[in-house]
Amino acid sequence: MNFRTATTALLASAAIALAALPAAAQTDTASRRVRVNDIEMAYEVRGSGDPLLLLHGFFGCGDNWDPFVARLSERYRLIIPDLREHGRSTNPRKVYTHEQSAKDIAALLDSLGLRRVRALGISSGGMTLLHLATQQPERVEAMVLIGATTHFGEQAKAIMRATGRQGLPPEVRQEFLGCATRGGEAQLKDLSARFAALEQTHDMAFTAATLGTIRARTLIVHGDRDIFFPVAIPVAMYQGIPGSALWIVPGGDHVPIYGPWAEPFLDEVMRFLGEAPKKEG
Repeated sequence: MNFRTATTALLASAAIALAALPAAAQTDTASRRVRVNDIEMAYEVRGSGDPLLLLHGFFGCGDNWDPFVARLSERYRLIIPDLREHGRSTNPRKVYTHEQSAKDIAALLDSLGLRRVRALGISSGGMTLLHLATQQPERVEAMVLIGATTHFGEQAKAIMRATGRQGLPPEVRQEFLGCATRGGEAQLKDLSARFAALEQTHDMAFTAATLGTIRARTLIVHGDRDIFFPVAIPVAMYQGIPGSALWIVPGGDHVPIYGPWAEPFLDEVMRFLGEAPKKEG
């Protein structure tokens, strides 16, 4: 695997989200900070209506959702945090796991008085949602998992190892500096270390039995050209999560929701989120 080519392709879609944004996506914004667990978490609230939680991917920040905010905020009150150590959020322990990230998000929801939410998660954000939906099954009414995984296979581990040895390619690092608003280059270097360390954790080890405890209505969105997580992973996730739906995007990369995929993605998400909740059996 060519690390530079693979990593650049992997992060290209997130870079689109950091580009110039339409003015409509920057209105109705309230920036806030709250103490959760051992960190200070930054988050934004946009729009009004039922709460909708939006979780970004690794190396990203809440701004990655800006291309979608205008339409989503017409119907929902958007809760858009920066995950631990990302964006403006801190991480004094210098350790990152998706399990802890889910506990951070649960604490954020507690601080906002939100007992139950719908949610969208990109890559690491989706992995955080998997933990949240198994830690507190009653907490998540519906979730959309975009480019997420149940475990780190060899393809993902190879990129993580290469990141530890070489760091991010310059062109990718430059794009993600836009999200490293708290510490710039130093913050991005720390995040690269956290990313590489994920290979050595057992953070993502979901079995079919664990997935079977999820009660949230679930839509899995995955590109058939995802260089991180091959298609067999979302298929197994779909088979394990009761009543879930699977959308394999033809020609889609790791996060197939930007560029030509943006409008179809929004159409499907708005339809899915608006469905009636599942009845408890």
